[in-house]
Amino acid sequence: MTQTTERQEELVKLFIDAAIEVHRELGPGYDEAVYENALAVEMELRGIPFERQKIIEVFYKGVGVGEGRLDLFLGGEVVVELKAVDQLNQKHMAQVISYLKATKKPLGLLVNFHEFLLKRGLKRIIYS
Repeated sequence: MTQTTERQEELVKLFIDAAIEVHRELGPGYDEAVYENALAVEMELRGIPFERQKIIEVFYKGVGVGEGRLDLFLGGEVVVELKAVDQLNQKHMAQVISYLKATKKPLGLLVNFHEFLLKRGLKRIIYS
């Protein structure tokens, strides 16, 4: 079983607190980009290290075959994929798992802001 580090767990907690604040202020109903912009503001205010729209290279048998784009990459350790959809599905989960494989990181979050209670839209994904 894959172990997560204390740093990864700390980043997740800090992010979730920031996401809850953003959701509390904005509520559901906006496009994904609005939540990403608001999260960037909130995380900067809280001193949470992150990168936005980070491009990652995808390899097949050691050859670069394309790239992906992470919505947020927390401290170079945790992949975050943001959504504002009626319901999360397997495609969304597969997207996060693919990003975890490409970054060789074990921990990702899938966050759907289109929920009345954000905790219903938070999915923690472990890749081993």
